[in-house]
Amino acid sequence: MESNSKLKLFFFFFFSLLSLSCSSQLLSTNTTPTVYEVLEKFDLPRGLLPDSVTSYTLSDDGKFEVNLKKPCYIHFDYLVYYEKKITGKLSIGSISDLKGIQVKRFLFWFNVDEIKVDLPPSDSIYFTVGFINKELDVDQFLTVHSCKDKALSALPCGGGGSGRQSLKKIFQIPTPLDDIPMLITE
Repeated sequence: MESNSKLKLFFFFFFSLLSLSCSSQLLSTNTTPTVYEVLEKFDLPRGLLPDSVTSYTLSDDGKFEVNLKKPCYIHFDYLVYYEKKITGKLSIGSISDLKGIQVKRFLFWFNVDEIKVDLPPSDSIYFTVGFINKELDVDQFLTVHSCKDKALSALPCGGGGSGRQSLKKIFQIPTPLDDIPMLITE
């Protein structure tokens, strides 16, 4: 009888230790969400940031810092440049005080100051660049894109086919007006 109670006591301690071990492993499991999951929790599309994020921090007031492997480019409707460090403030449906993302328009680079989406979600996303607000289709930001090291390789015509042909398309000079037949009416 005494050996039976010792056996029960042994199993009790064994299973107690086993359950403590399992629960401590569960508690120590890294449950930190990815930066892309954080964007989605704030009702923002995950594709706003490139695939080269190495780390991020997010404070209780929504201020964040995202670190990339290196600066890079992605071509959406416009060519976008990401610095190695991106900062801003997250709130539901928006990123404000944004630093580290620029967009190219014509020959100039402009800082993107703010990004917003409609709540409830729609097909649009809004970018504030200085005093200009630009509405774009949100679909292009739903998936995470790969970064390119160079601006030309991020363009849709860069990287495929002949480099010389790609540059011709980018820098194509319009036909002179003298060569276009004009309709003269009197």
